[in-house]
Amino acid sequence: MYEPKNERLSASRQAELLGIPRTSLYEKQVQQPTQRTLDDILLMHKIDEIYTDHPYYGYRRVCAELNKTTPINLKKARRLMRKMGLYAIYPKRNLSKMYHRQYIHPYPLRHLPITRENQVWAVDLTYVRMGKGFMYLFVIIDVFSRYVIDYELSLRFP
Repeated sequence: MYEPKNERLSASRQAELLGIPRTSLYEKQVQQPTQRTLDDILLMHKIDEIYTDHPYYGYRRVCAELNKTTPINLKKARRLMRKMGLYAIYPKRNLSKMYHRQYIHPYPLRHLPITRENQVWAVDLTYVRMGKGFMYLFVIIDVFSRYVIDYELSLRFP
């Protein structure tokens, strides 16, 4: 009677016999989404305060300011600022040159006299800092009367 030396087949031989790729034999690890820790939220509050005082600071200068009180590295400061949508304000390239003329649209309300209600509405989207994160506020305002037509408060950015 024939007795095999090794009763177990290798993974590549099993895949070959089944006619499937060898990589499909292994269990795939599903990465769980990371929760924001309280430390990250506190850091985001500090970053928000620094950015409010100095909107022209980039992530390097914000990191330097934070390192005076809290140790943080550049990558984390950049990641948190990117998550919050904060970028340094500085003069950008001049896009109003003649070859960019096709992308420039005139402001249609420039010479329009606003004389009555419901003639022109404006919208605004901003974030509000809360105790454990941020909420987003969307508002529709009547320009003439400054009356708030509608608003929406959300936990997520639309």
